Amino acid sequence: MRARFGRAALLTALMALGLAGRAEAKPIKIGVLTDISGLQSDNTGRGSVVAAEMAAEEAGLVLGQKVEVISADHQNKPDIGASIANRWLDQEGVNVIADLPTSSIALAVQEIVRRKRGINIVSGGASVALVREACSPYGFLWTYSTYTQAHGVGDAMVASGADTWYFIQADYAFGEAMATDLRKAVEARGGKVLGVSKHPQTTQDFSSYLIKAQASGAKAIALLNAGQDTTTAIKQANEFGLVDGGQRIATFIFLIPDAKALGLAVAKGLVVMNGFYWQQSVDGEAWSRRFAQRFGRMPTSTQIGVYSAIRHYLKAVKAVGSDDRDKIVEKMRELPVEDAFVSAGRVRSDGVMLHDMLLEEVKSPSESKEEWDVFKILKRIDGETAFGPVQGCATAQ
Repeated sequence: MRARFGRAALLTALMALGLAGRAEAKPIKIGVLTDISGLQSDNTGRGSVVAAEMAAEEAGLVLGQKVEVISADHQNKPDIGASIANRWLDQEGVNVIADLPTSSIALAVQEIVRRKRGINIVSGGASVALVREACSPYGFLWTYSTYTQAHGVGDAMVASGADTWYFIQADYAFGEAMATDLRKAVEARGGKVLGVSKHPQTTQDFSSYLIKAQASGAKAIALLNAGQDTTTAIKQANEFGLVDGGQRIATFIFLIPDAKALGLAVAKGLVVMNGFYWQQSVDGEAWSRRFAQRFGRMPTSTQIGVYSAIRHYLKAVKAVGSDDRDKIVEKMRELPVEDAFVSAGRVRSDGVMLHDMLLEEVKSPSESKEEWDVFKILKRIDGETAFGPVQGCATAQ
């Protein structure tokens, strides 16, 4: 009797432990920290959340659990972004934070994640500092950088005769990084920077900056900003007659929604640099059309970059078989990146995901064959050239 009771008690205890283990099992949780209401919301925002959800659905069960995707609006404020990141990591069990448009926020969050040994993957932010002086073994830069944009567009324009420049620069981390990289690119090819004007984020009136740029006589006017700041500045530059007067406008973060917002009649001829265009490959177009069915528009490079980043992260988690962060980031650097976004991509020791970049030109209205047909690809630039060498990252090998 005593033996039967002992066996029954043991069985009950084992069942309780099993149930407790199942109850305590936590799903992998993806946090998309993005700009949902501000000047970059069209290029990132809700579209980035949809892209992350598509990656999670494609992955299926990970560590025996369904992947959960949550999101938040950082409102383009570093303190709000940092607060959300801390809460997600400390209280809500978020495993990886993704997207992070606005470089000042990406830098702040990456430092928090590094200290707490989480993982962050930047698609929307671009400051090269993320993989140089502020690099982290737990941080990744997925889609583009200030280096890729400066050298892609800058080199092409100087080579075509635009050897004098005036910078209209956003007065925050991205603008500073972009200006530094573009100045180096221009001067390396024998060009000169004649002047710089800085503006706050979400500027409505660029007239004073454009008048100074016009008066400088520079052949190229660089708009070192993003989102609605870029489109507002281009509209006003056209109204002031800068292009008709022979000066060229150079943009460095210019995506499909920007071309749509301006209209091809205004944007035609702009030379831009992107990590993805929906017509670049059969797989890329097929994925983009699935995205458009859900979201109502074709993806930007930053949005499909979120998809690719989350897909690769989940692939690494499955390969490791646990939520061991050190093993996961090691596996992410080991596995090739193959998906609708890139072919033959790889993650470098400094956290850069190396992949081809596309030098593009905005089409004229007569060249466009359908609603989202806005760019033509001028040139593919291989990842090693586009992203430049490993530089200044203390944790890179």
